[in-house]
Amino acid sequence: MSRWPTHVAGLCAALALAVASATQVAAADDAPVAPSYSYLGGLAAQATGPGVPPPGANDWSCRPSAAHPNPVVLLHGLSNDTITWNSLSPVLAVAGYCVFTTTYGTGPLGPIGSITPVEESAVQIGAFIDRVLATTGAARVDLVGHSMGGAVPFYNLNYLGAASKIDDYIAMGAPLHGTTLSGIQSMFAGLLEQPAIDELLTSKCGPCQVSYGAPFLRVLNPDPAIAPDIRFTTIVSRYDEIATPFTTGQLEGPNVRNIVLQDLCATDYTEHYELTADPVAVRAVLNALDPAHAEPASCTVVLPFIGPVGR
Repeated sequence: MSRWPTHVAGLCAALALAVASATQVAAADDAPVAPSYSYLGGLAAQATGPGVPPPGANDWSCRPSAAHPNPVVLLHGLSNDTITWNSLSPVLAVAGYCVFTTTYGTGPLGPIGSITPVEESAVQIGAFIDRVLATTGAARVDLVGHSMGGAVPFYNLNYLGAASKIDDYIAMGAPLHGTTLSGIQSMFAGLLEQPAIDELLTSKCGPCQVSYGAPFLRVLNPDPAIAPDIRFTTIVSRYDEIATPFTTGQLEGPNVRNIVLQDLCATDYTEHYELTADPVAVRAVLNALDPAHAEPASCTVVLPFIGPVGR
């Protein structure tokens, strides 16, 4: 179960051509478009509008409704908000949520965020949450974080007083307990054990702080018990190639629900990057935010990076 089926993996060879096609389509049509439900849609959005918030996000005049009293803050991983939330953001906005996104933790990789140490990223995230609360007048936000965006806020809960500001905390493919990066980490284990190199990486690189077995994981302390009033939901894929093993993205506690996408839809082959656009995962997010109106996911074939077939 840890490998993609052979016929799905083979389709990834067409990825470069698909990215080019998606970019051309986006450039030819300036009108608002429906969610692509594809990671490629996010790449096309970045190519045609670098740094532009995803559709439906950051309307600072939006005020939460009685039906959805909490604004939703979306936090990317090693990416940015333009790419990561191109599908989920407009879905949430159409559903009546006030949606806010930001690109945090940028560094030497230009528009790619979540690079800086967790402590720095957490401060930026905390300030953004405070801005959302002050502007909207809401008491709490709901948080949806992908990858590092699902892990970093535990620092906010433990050390920056965020527990009273968050109602729902949804982590998608987050390396909560460290990641082996599909075994790549072990290739450099000897190098990383050198004190000077370890100190350099962990002082400059947020993702390095959550490598498997890293001491910083004890500092991050991803324990839902520290915030018993928050409802935690984790959404993971068995085919995740970045947050590995995929169980690193799960939590334990009475205020936790863990969702494995393949338990909802066996033909969902999404991996780490497609996860935030995957329609099965999008439905899981909607259900977690509003369980009183939960609906079953429409099961379909979802391919890595590309998204649903025939949608």
